[in-house]
Amino acid sequence: MKAKIGLLVIGLLLLGFTAWAQDTQTPSITLTPLEEVLQIFYEGDIVVVEYNETGRTTLEWIIEVFKNELGVPESLNEESETNVSDFEVALDQKDLINKLSQTYYTLANSFLAGEPNEEEMYVRGKHWGLKSLRMSPEFAQVEQESDFAAAVEQENDYAALYWANSNWLRVSQFNKLAAVFAGAAAKSEVILMRCLEIKPEYMAYGPYRSLGAFWGGLPKLPAGHHRKNFEKARAYLCRVVNEPVICEDCEICEGCVEYYPADEYCDEYLENRTFFAEFYLIEMGAWEEAKKVLESVLADPIGDKYPFYNALSQENARELLLEVEKHL
Repeated sequence: MKAKIGLLVIGLLLLGFTAWAQDTQTPSITLTPLEEVLQIFYEGDIVVVEYNETGRTTLEWIIEVFKNELGVPESLNEESETNVSDFEVALDQKDLINKLSQTYYTLANSFLAGEPNEEEMYVRGKHWGLKSLRMSPEFAQVEQESDFAAAVEQENDYAALYWANSNWLRVSQFNKLAAVFAGAAAKSEVILMRCLEIKPEYMAYGPYRSLGAFWGGLPKLPAGHHRKNFEKARAYLCRVVNEPVICEDCEICEGCVEYYPADEYCDEYLENRTFFAEFYLIEMGAWEEAKKVLESVLADPIGDKYPFYNALSQENARELLLEVEKHL
């Protein structure tokens, strides 16, 4: 008799596991910790954990599983770009490094706001993302022979690009002017434009969202190319926003409506609208409009497609709305 095999997913707890339920004639299969972790990444990229303390614990566990699989010793200083760069990892483990960079970002962005180790987690994520990029022989060669921007412009590992930059931008927010003067803004722009070119739909059209936040979040000074630019912020964020209370009477996109939004289902990913409110409307001082957008985020269901990210976005929307209401 052929065994009937069904997949039983049990939780996403720290000590949870996933097992194949089979009849008594066939022994059960126990997954390794790495196999369990990889099942948490829906379609390879979307993290599915609970937005609560259990979720935080799970993310911390994921990081330890990845580091254990990569053979990272406790003595490795992950806050040192040089130490992380010099640590030897097989090329076939590059995807694990990308996911480690992503998990550091996800942990810090979701649960560590205002905590002493918040910046440290972003720094670690940035360093692992940059390591992944430089593991590519082509990237390393072009960067050595030319510069970082030229290496980025020929790179195709969109996950490495995206998560290295996401962490880098968060690190830069701790001292925006210093980051601009250090050239971080120029490098981030190059990375994001490359992501937009090779994989615009990645992370629910994340490159558009990130570029909008990039231009809306830059400081007003110094003068020059990399300073706050509302027109560019709006242009990118409008590609992922289909907001009836704002877009219905907007004439900016008139004549090119067929290009907006990038995806008709963009509003299912609530962070698109919270970014629109945070990095454009609030920065512009459009308090009434920001209030309407944030209230629409809170009114929508979390849904089944992005449960973790949407729960986080609603929490951010509540906090932003409190600030907005001080100006009304």
